[in-house]
Order: sequence, then structure tokens, then C-alpha cells
Amino acid sequence: MLRAQEEWEAVENIQPGAGGWENPERSVQLISFNEALQYFQTADLSACRKQIQSTVPHRGLSFLFHCLFGPPRLRDGLKEERDLILAIAQCSLNHEDPVHSRVLQTIYKKLTGSRFDCALYGTHWEDLGFQGTNPGTDLRGAGFLALLHLLYLVMDSKTLLLAHDIFRLSQHHIQHFPFCVMSVNITRIVIQALREECLSKECNRQQSVIPVVNSLYAATFLRLAYVWRTQQKTILDSSFVLKDLEILAKRNPKQLLRNLDTYLTKGTKELSSMQFSGARDLSGSHGTHPKADNFTGVCDLQPDTTNRAQAV
Repeated sequence: MLRAQEEWEAVENIQPGAGGWENPERSVQLISFNEALQYFQTADLSACRKQIQSTVPHRGLSFLFHCLFGPPRLRDGLKEERDLILAIAQCSLNHEDPVHSRVLQTIYKKLTGSRFDCALYGTHWEDLGFQGTNPGTDLRGAGFLALLHLLYLVMDSKTLLLAHDIFRLSQHHIQHFPFCVMSVNITRIVIQALREECLSKECNRQQSVIPVVNSLYAATFLRLAYVWRTQQKTILDSSFVLKDLEILAKRNPKQLLRNLDTYLTKGTKELSSMQFSGARDLSGSHGTHPKADNFTGVCDLQPDTTNRAQAV
């Protein structure tokens, strides 16, 4: 009986796929956002730090205009925290790192409700909205920070329901979109807003960077879901919706954060019932749709006038 029980426990924790975790006979313990963050705070990120560009350089008239009318500079005491975030965004997914594996397993379990570990590679990652069987191939431009943001979304009790709501929307039979890839694009937007010092005022006010970056990520994802649901967007609208979000995140992050606070404090979990300012439809003004074959993101998608004609 003991041997049969051991064999059954092993079967429970093995899921189909092209690979598995180092110890598939036991369930990997969930990891909190703070624990994962502490890992990176103590890890050797020297190679990643060499690749970061903390701010966007300005020259000539642009430099003068930025000095006179641009956002305030980030306080010196917060620059180390900002650079840590940017360094994590340069880190690749390492499947052999136990912490990296726990982050992935936690995201999978919290989104799907599964109690069991999943395989290292497999189509189950595509079910979560990655483009392939290996999540690491979709992190270009956001690095491991994209996974930390997903971890934050599913492990914070205040935003877990939001994560589930957006995940369900991403599986809609008409309005479907790749949930995890879309999340990576949201992280890219936040990174760019941070580098362009658009978040400095709020970071200085809160005397911290990471909570502001996390909140803006969740707030931007919330806005995307609201626009997507209420304006009946589809994957063909993705490029323009993301570009609109990027503009808003840079110009008025305070508005996005205020909307998130409204959503969380009022306890309203139906996105369509929320009243958000600034959620306007810009896609019609562009007169065309982007390609939908290989969903990539803000930095990569360009309008393709021929694709719309083919789709019609």
C-alpha cells in the first residue's frame, strides 16, 4: 500500500510535456513576490547592470525642453532601486534556477487553479498565452521582470481577481488574445515610462520605485482589459490599443493609478461596469489594422494595410 501511494503521488505531480522539473515527485512550493524580489536583490546582476540605460538621453533643443518642462528627476536615493528593476528586465529565464522555476510554477498554478506542477516545456504554456512551448522565448524587451509582474498580479490578493478576469477575457471566442504575451507588452510600456522619467514624480512622492512600477503595470493591464471588453476589441486592434496605452502611461500615469485604486477599493470586479476616464477608441482614426499572425508588441508591431484587406 505504501508503494502504491508513492507511485500515485508521483503520477499526480507529473504533467504531459517535453520536459519536467528536476524533482517531479513533489510539488514545487509557491513563491511570493517579495521572496522572488529578495532573490534578485542579493543575486549577482553585474552583467545585467552593464546593459541597462537608466534614462533616455536628450540632446540639443530636446535636452533644453526636457530640463525646462520635462518631468522631475528621480531622487538620488531611489536610483539604485530603479536600476535594480532595469537590471531584472535584462535577465533571461533560466530553467535550471530553482527560483525561476518556482516563479513559473506559481504563475501557472494561480492562473489555472492546478495543484500540480507542470512540465518545463509544453503546450500548456501556449494555453496561458505564451507564443510557444518555452515561456523564455517571449520575454524579449522585458526579461524576467515580465514574469515578476505576472507573479505580482497573481500573488497579491487585491489583484488576483483582476488577473482571473483578464485571463478569462483573453480566452473569449471572439476577443481572445495571448494573455502572457500581452502582459509582457504591458511590462515593456512600464519600463519605457520609467526610463523616460514619467514615474519620477510619483516615485518621489511615495519614496519608492518598485511599488509604483508594480501598480502602474496592474493599472495599465486593467485599462487594456476595460477598453478591450467595452469597445469589443480583437487581436487585430492590439497594436493600436497598446500604443494608446503607452501614450497614456507616459503622459498621465496618475490617471491610470487612480483608476486602479477605484477598481480595487470599490470592490467592483466587472470591468464593463467601471467608469474610467480617458478610455477612448483610437483605433478607428488609424484606418487600418496590424498583423495578427505573430503577436509581438509595442516595439515590434507596425500597421499593415494589406493584412486588413486580406482579413476582410
